[in-house]
Amino acid sequence: MFPQHVNAMQISLPSITTSSSDTTTPAATSTTSSSTAASSDKQRLKGMPIPSKKLGGLTTKIRSVSKIMDELQRDLMQERWDLVVAYPAQLRSYVPIFTAYTDSAFPTDIPTDKGLRVALRYEVGRFFASCERLATAVSRKNLDEAYVAYSDMALHFDRYLRVGGLYTFYDDTVSLEPYYNGLPDSTLVYADPKKDPALVRDLIVLIKGPDKGRTGIVIGIYMDGSNNVAVKLDRYRGIREIRIVPQAWAAKRLGEQDPDDVFLIPQ
Repeated sequence: MFPQHVNAMQISLPSITTSSSDTTTPAATSTTSSSTAASSDKQRLKGMPIPSKKLGGLTTKIRSVSKIMDELQRDLMQERWDLVVAYPAQLRSYVPIFTAYTDSAFPTDIPTDKGLRVALRYEVGRFFASCERLATAVSRKNLDEAYVAYSDMALHFDRYLRVGGLYTFYDDTVSLEPYYNGLPDSTLVYADPKKDPALVRDLIVLIKGPDKGRTGIVIGIYMDGSNNVAVKLDRYRGIREIRIVPQAWAAKRLGEQDPDDVFLIPQ
């Protein structure tokens, strides 16, 4: 049986190092503090970052943005402009919450925490910049631009969850491709992406790359000459990961399929 999930996007903070010389407390306290920080850093770099436990309800509030993003996807794909127009303002109201989480989850002066705060602020900035692009596209009722803006929002929010230690799981499997070695391509049933490329709203299966065999939906097609598409993978333990892949890797699924689960959310 093939594993249901793979986490191919590893967190990498190459510029972050830890050093016991950062502390200025007396010797005995310094040894204890350095040991604790080193242990904490080792855990963070081994798997997901470990946020501070003193977060109140911030974790729940940040994760609740996932539901808003799902509802936005549903309404955008149904071209409900009257509903989509309200989402940018709704999401902007979360700016203080993102800021509070970023500063509270990784509050210390150790290099790892500092690096994570920088990374999280970057993702928040890109998320809200994309949100503004969505608002502009919606005002013009330009569906293609709206899909790309939404895709970038989804990508940066996904990265914020991952870097911020907000995923509900961690799987260090690097690639699913080895599980398909020696198996015929007919193991996966799909339309030829060269003859019938997947478009936005199409349910797809990834046929190449580290996520080979995983399924999802195309949420955006980049018009920058890259021939890349944004894919929102099917839900796993409450999380829907975002992948940017070549269009040739995302093949339409064939046969009767259940709709993407955002369309099952009641209006």
